[in-house]
Amino acid sequence: MRIGELAGLIGVSTRAVRHYHHLGLLPEPERRANGYREYGLRDAVALARVRRLTELGLGLDEVRDVLADDAGRELYEVLAELDADLARQEEEIRARRARLAAVRRQAEEHGGLPAEGPVSDELAALFARMAHTSAGRPGPEPALAAKEREVLALLESTGGEDGGKRMVELLGELTAAPGAMDRAYEVYGLLDALVDAAADDPRVEPAAQALADCIPATLVAELDAEHWERAAAAGAEADGGFMAAYYAHFAPAQARAVRRAVQLLAERAR
Repeated sequence: MRIGELAGLIGVSTRAVRHYHHLGLLPEPERRANGYREYGLRDAVALARVRRLTELGLGLDEVRDVLADDAGRELYEVLAELDADLARQEEEIRARRARLAAVRRQAEEHGGLPAEGPVSDELAALFARMAHTSAGRPGPEPALAAKEREVLALLESTGGEDGGKRMVELLGELTAAPGAMDRAYEVYGLLDALVDAAADDPRVEPAAQALADCIPATLVAELDAEHWERAAAAGAEADGGFMAAYYAHFAPAQARAVRRAVQLLAERAR
């Protein structure tokens, strides 16, 4: 058989046959006097086996290892490993589909996905309550409210499954009290008013006090005083860590109000 006849018989391309020769997966056959390869039945059997192994999902390096072991023991091991890998992929796909279904459900229930999404159902519900509160207030939504949602989505993504879930639970407790969301939006308004203010603006202290007053005792108790004090320390803005980045996304007067609020919370935690 010529190479084209062999390739057509097995159902692969002639380019694949030449590639298998190059990789050593298929032995080079005898050549005719004119230089053309002459393939026989054993070549067809060998090529068919290569095709079957690749169709199982083995890579060409794995196929080479299998073919090198005539006893077949390595083939069993490779196939077992391949099966385990496919099982892991199936589990990952199921988890991704479940997550996709949850995101689609969010879009249906809330009339679209939040700009910060996708997020958990619980956080999406909180964002929906924020949107409802904002819609009931005069004027545009405070810019700090949108920034807050971005940070919350970030924290949920980086806090791990347990940490993110606990954060959302605490936020649910924080906003469940009557009037809590309205008070939060009043604080957003106070902080928005500081966007162009000097860091020593007299409105900083009232805004900080109002922000601290929004945080319930259960949330304060979640962290000990040392954590709050470390977050409020002046060095937190220059240590290059998360708190430095967090303070940096505020205007100077806003950052001072937020850090002052954290100082007040540290005092409450002692």
